[in-house]
Amino acid sequence: MLLHCNFRDNKKNYEFSFSNFEKTIMDKLRAMELFVATAESGSFSAAGRLYGLSPASVSRHINDLEGDIGVSLIHRSTRALSLTECGEAYLLDARNILASVKAADTAASARQDKIEGLLRVHSRTMFGISVLARLQPAFHDLYPDLVVDLHLSESSVRLREDGFDLDFRIAPPAESGLVRRRLFLSQRILVASPDYVERHPAVTRPEDLMAHCCMTYWLSHERVFWRFRHADRELELPVPRTFSSNNGLVLLQMARQGKGIALLDDYTVAEDLASGALVQLLPDVRVTNATFEEGIFVTYLETPFLPAKLRLYIDFVVARWSDALRAKDRKPAMA
Repeated sequence: MLLHCNFRDNKKNYEFSFSNFEKTIMDKLRAMELFVATAESGSFSAAGRLYGLSPASVSRHINDLEGDIGVSLIHRSTRALSLTECGEAYLLDARNILASVKAADTAASARQDKIEGLLRVHSRTMFGISVLARLQPAFHDLYPDLVVDLHLSESSVRLREDGFDLDFRIAPPAESGLVRRRLFLSQRILVASPDYVERHPAVTRPEDLMAHCCMTYWLSHERVFWRFRHADRELELPVPRTFSSNNGLVLLQMARQGKGIALLDDYTVAEDLASGALVQLLPDVRVTNATFEEGIFVTYLETPFLPAKLRLYIDFVVARWSDALRAKDRKPAMA
């Protein structure tokens, strides 16, 4: 009887100790997350917004972390925060530890049978409107328990800091720690409405554009140049722009209304070309305002296991891409 009682008491003590240990570990991981977020964002306020905490709460967690390990990680001043030498080294270790924890969670998620939860996706505006938005109803029918949070903008995002799972870009990422896949090959093409073409001189060579109303994508206050490639010849010409915008949808609407010639991505104008609302000019000439190696890249954080929800979404977009554009002859990229 005595032994039995002692065993039960020891078991209670063990359970109590284990519970405290588990809480300590969770608190340490949360403090690490807040420290990394503060180091990357440069302020307690920004880190707090990311995790739904007040700046004071973030500072308190980091103070506890510093007290626990016995070193100062952050120099605090009224103007800015900066990492100590120990803080710089601890940041690298903390990132690796948090990545390992996330990889373990991801591995478990990748093996689950039911696809549910939240998938946060960022995309360039025109690709999101032309492709992703059109595919979303069918994707929702297949996976109703997976909530897709789709954000469209022309701004670049940082996946880890901004909390996105996927980012669809028109250029490969330069950041480290990311996986990039070129899903599709694309190109920019010159388009105008049939009415505009009928009312203006024919465009048979790039130089003819100098006498036309050209509508350009706004990149800066600098003069706009379009580059042309035909056979072995390359040509760069200043564009006599009559209108510019930093939104492709605006340029598309202006072209539909017969206001001029626009340079737009092929997936943006595929439906208009198929319906006859727009016609392509200089179809045998490659045209760009950037590079000739255009495409759509999907980017996500590098992890040992790709979460099932990411894999399903990417595979779905690849499989249904041509359906969204009514372009059956489009081929996925192999890069």
